[in-house]
Amino acid sequence: MTTGEARRAFEAAYDRAPEAVASAPGRVNLVGGHTDYNQGLVLPVAIDYRTAVAIAPRDDGRYRLRSTDFEGEVRVDGLPDDPLDTHDAMWANYPLGVLVELAAADLTAERGLDLLVAGDVPRGAGLSSSAALEVATAAAAYALDTPGEALPRRDLAEAAWRAETGFVGLDCGIMDQYASALCRAGEALFLDCRSRETRGVTFDDDGLRTVVVDTRVEHELASSAYNDRVRECEAAVARFDASLGDVTSLRDVDRDALVAHSDDLPSTLRRRARHVVTENERVRTAVDALEAGDVEAVGDCMFESHASLRDDYEVSCRELDAVVELAWETSGVLGARMTGGGFGGSVVALVEAGAVDDFRAHVDAAYAERADTDVDPRTFVCSAAEGVSVG
Repeated sequence: MTTGEARRAFEAAYDRAPEAVASAPGRVNLVGGHTDYNQGLVLPVAIDYRTAVAIAPRDDGRYRLRSTDFEGEVRVDGLPDDPLDTHDAMWANYPLGVLVELAAADLTAERGLDLLVAGDVPRGAGLSSSAALEVATAAAAYALDTPGEALPRRDLAEAAWRAETGFVGLDCGIMDQYASALCRAGEALFLDCRSRETRGVTFDDDGLRTVVVDTRVEHELASSAYNDRVRECEAAVARFDASLGDVTSLRDVDRDALVAHSDDLPSTLRRRARHVVTENERVRTAVDALEAGDVEAVGDCMFESHASLRDDYEVSCRELDAVVELAWETSGVLGARMTGGGFGGSVVALVEAGAVDDFRAHVDAAYAERADTDVDPRTFVCSAAEGVSVG
């Protein structure tokens, strides 16, 4: 999705030209599932599917919002104190929440705007379409007030994250917003979700392809189960803190402590903690492997990550498992795992360029029977893309 397409859609909708346009990418996560809200480590890559936001100021304090994905127009007089609760307007809470946070942080002025959203990041596929929308909104609004200045990417990512956790109300980690804002083309982003430290790691996908298989399955339990996992991790933290002291998140627990005190935890909490602790180790292993050019080791980490998410964290489902099994069976697929919150959404696979067609054919031929579904998956071949940009 180009900013030019968003610009043209804005002009058609509002009969004037936008004054600022920005775009931000979706993301896949190579390794590091459900570690971000545990202050752990993640290794996301931005993908070349983007959301663009075009805006222009108004002088009456009104906000008008449109999206090419939804019918109609959302109008509010002034920035709202609470999220909109009507079904047709709920998508607008993401850009509105960002505008609220930017104004509160004095990053932008509070004034009326016309805003239009256009993009090709698949919604509901676990590719972080919401973060792409939030970060693109933040960048466009900042560029409107400070034209020509470099984007404060971290500040915009933090504002976007606060919008989703505060205004929208999803208790998520910071990975998605940071990936959309800070990733660079040809790199994965090694992110420490506790310190917010980041490092670009060369992800040379020449000869490799990042293939996303969207199962097109959305399970109703996804949001409630996500919140359950957050609470379970908090309960495990409380147990470890009682035994060890100074444990504020599962980031403070290493493998030795996990083994030594595993009997202090109920089975469910033990498995949740084991996933987080070992997943942080897998992220470090994958980073070292990428830096050494050992992509096969990265693939091994991905398969191991999925097994842990499936068995210890219990956030997979038969559709995701079926795709990972098909990836395992296909020569030239180095690794695969679920990406996103789970219970549906997508699998990300690291595939040799010459094996992409074989992998897609195997999925097309065997997925329905293996997953016991009549829903056809969608497949996207992606490259490691640039983060948020203006213009």
